[in-house]
Amino acid sequence: MQQRSASAAKTLCRKILNHHNQIQPLRRPPPCDVFINHRCIDTKRTISGLLFNHLSGLGLHPFLDSKNMKPGDRLFDNIDRAIHESKVGVAVFSPRYCESYFCLHELALLMETKKRVIPIFCDVKPSQLHVKDNGLCPGKDLQRFTYALEEAKYTVGLTFDTIEGDWSQFLKTAMDAVVHNLIEVDAEETHKHHRGYFMKNYYR
Repeated sequence: MQQRSASAAKTLCRKILNHHNQIQPLRRPPPCDVFINHRCIDTKRTISGLLFNHLSGLGLHPFLDSKNMKPGDRLFDNIDRAIHESKVGVAVFSPRYCESYFCLHELALLMETKKRVIPIFCDVKPSQLHVKDNGLCPGKDLQRFTYALEEAKYTVGLTFDTIEGDWSQFLKTAMDAVVHNLIEVDAEETHKHHRGYFMKNYYR
């Protein structure tokens, strides 16, 4: 009986080791092209989710927390890294957007890292968006959030009424805006690279 148990244990160990050896190392996901900043419960199943699917269909790498993150991921670490790596941000403003600390943190980081941000005002007017002081948010963060929100309000964006608006036309317009900005950012980065290469060799 003991020999049979020992043999079974050895067999199980071999299976586990073989399985372990067959597991491919996890690859880090590609850098984010477009960071979609949104209030999840408001637009995950509508504008934000549709934009994510359309951008993915073009072979781009958008970031949407409900799609890109899995249980066990550290929230701020993953989001902050995606923002730093991104080329363009899309801020989807909804009526209760400003109630979310995370939304405002993401928006502030997008502005602080000088990303191009395309605002989408979904069922809300820019003048209706305000950072509210509930006494729980540190003063420094309130300043960051207020500045970022004001910057977004004075950036040319898109507006959409989810009840009366034309969804297909809106998605086409939004996609065109994102792709256009991505092309411009890539062109600027290429120009900077060439300029830096020229200056480095000129003064060598």
